Amino acid sequence: MRHRHGYRKLSRTSSHRKALLKNLAIALIMSERIETTVAKAKTLRSYIEKLVTKAKKGDFNAHREVFSYLQDKEATKKLMNEIAPKYQERNGGYTRIVRTRTRRGDAAPMAFIELV
Repeated sequence: MRHRHGYRKLSRTSSHRKALLKNLAIALIMSERIETTVAKAKTLRSYIEKLVTKAKKGDFNAHREVFSYLQDKEATKKLMNEIAPKYQERNGGYTRIVRTRTRRGDAAPMAFIELV
């Protein structure tokens, strides 16, 4: 049972999970809307919202911290300069998850996750 368990493992090792979330976050920042499974979208939501909150500070240390998570210059630059300033007055809730369909191959529930 996973009562009060802190996070979803997504059937991956910790390094694989970290790489997956990093790549999903980069894709979400660059295109502002991606389709993935519901479980991955829910996990990505907490990951990206923490990054946007850090990026809202806008200083050099925040820039370095965001880059340490993403390891992608273009995505970090876009998050710091374009996305984070839009959410200065907003306290959380930067993403929206919209369930779409059931994937044909394995019947996984799919969803769009987008920046509000």
